[in-house]
Amino acid sequence: MTITPEHTRRLRSALFVDFDNVYIGLARLDPQAAEAFATDPAHWLSELGQGSDVDGDLTRRFLVRACYLNPSVYSRFRPNFTRAGFKVVDCPSLTQQGKSSADINLVLDAVDALAAPTHYDEFVIVSADADFTPLAQRCRADDRRVTIITASPAASAYRSVADTVIGADALADLVTQTASTFVAEPEPTPEPVQAEPEPVVAEPEAAAPEAAPPATRTGRSRRATRAGTATAPVTPEPVAEEAPPAAPRTTRARVTERVVDEAEARARRAVRRAVRTADAPLPLGAAAQVAQGADPNLASSQWAGTGGFTAWLAKALPDLDVSTRPPGHVWDPQRFGEADLPGAVADTAPNELQRQVIAVTDTPGLSQAQYRVVLKTLAADVAAHPFDRVATSRRVHEACQQSGAKVGRSTVNFVISGVLYTGLSLDAKPTPELVARAWADNVIGLCRGARMELTNGDEAAIRAWVGGGLVSAG
Repeated sequence: MTITPEHTRRLRSALFVDFDNVYIGLARLDPQAAEAFATDPAHWLSELGQGSDVDGDLTRRFLVRACYLNPSVYSRFRPNFTRAGFKVVDCPSLTQQGKSSADINLVLDAVDALAAPTHYDEFVIVSADADFTPLAQRCRADDRRVTIITASPAASAYRSVADTVIGADALADLVTQTASTFVAEPEPTPEPVQAEPEPVVAEPEAAAPEAAPPATRTGRSRRATRAGTATAPVTPEPVAEEAPPAAPRTTRARVTERVVDEAEARARRAVRRAVRTADAPLPLGAAAQVAQGADPNLASSQWAGTGGFTAWLAKALPDLDVSTRPPGHVWDPQRFGEADLPGAVADTAPNELQRQVIAVTDTPGLSQAQYRVVLKTLAADVAAHPFDRVATSRRVHEACQQSGAKVGRSTVNFVISGVLYTGLSLDAKPTPELVARAWADNVIGLCRGARMELTNGDEAAIRAWVGGGLVSAG
């Protein structure tokens, strides 16, 4: 029986970069990341060249590399993209409001690529502009894979069209770190399959001085039997004959075991990969499908003898957290917490308005009291320490956990990003009230971007909720 290795898919990709949108978004989130994105595109392009998704590992060959920028503002970055093999398209401002022609140029080139003789497996759109939603839908309708990379909050409708979404925090990490954030769990090095040595059977002597006594079973251990050792006794007393040695495992049996082990290992890697690349806790049903796709025999084996998928998760991937509350979810505790579960509001039931905001904007479903803890903790941290996106997020998350607030790390990242996108500088040591007002402004902006129709009363209620009671409706 042959062990079949996992094959890495190779995608022919077309990459379209809305430079202005990405640079501005990253500059608000992390100025260092914005400069890295603009000055070293070859690095993050190489990082994007390999990765993984729920279907396994993949590599990308970017047959089209196009960057659209406003030359009157960002011409200094043109040589960097030209050197990295991009076609740079000048998109100057054509209106009094300063809006460039990047959108229409990008869409025209992408539609041309759809109709080209070369079949592009994947279209990668680097922009948070929801105006590209129809383009993403058009690519998907043509059976092309769609990957969206955003540097600022993107509308839910836009993200839902994509097969893969790389958010702002992941993009900032990708352009600034030397090691890819999206590399799958390394494959373990397989041990060589070796046949067990055949037991040595002593040839009978030509003539025996005495007849052997009647054979009786002995209590020899498995180790002694498998070693095949039969030492002649020193005493003259009759010695019971050794029990026949147990049949050794054959090479075929060993290989069969290895195939089973490798299949389950593939399932573990696939589930871990799916959980790590998901932008929210993964439903248990989706995770089970991923596992069975990697090892179709799991279900028939009663999930490797554990009796069910949840029990298998606990045994195979003990570092992941699981909630069995219907419909059930699994997540990486380094990225999410129970408060990140869809629609979760820990200490109060959400009203209809809150449910809608959570559903259409992905705003974390914390209660007002929990938001108050997060916002006050964030303000206290930047007042005591210099602001650093990663370090601040870690300290705030740990402080919230110590105070008893069940808040995930991704929730803290989401709040920090939202505050920064409004233009509030966390280096200026703002008060909790200013932080809360900026965060509430961001959530209202997300609601408007999602085309929610809000009355003045709705806005006031949202501000009171996500602002943790620290700001008024003004």
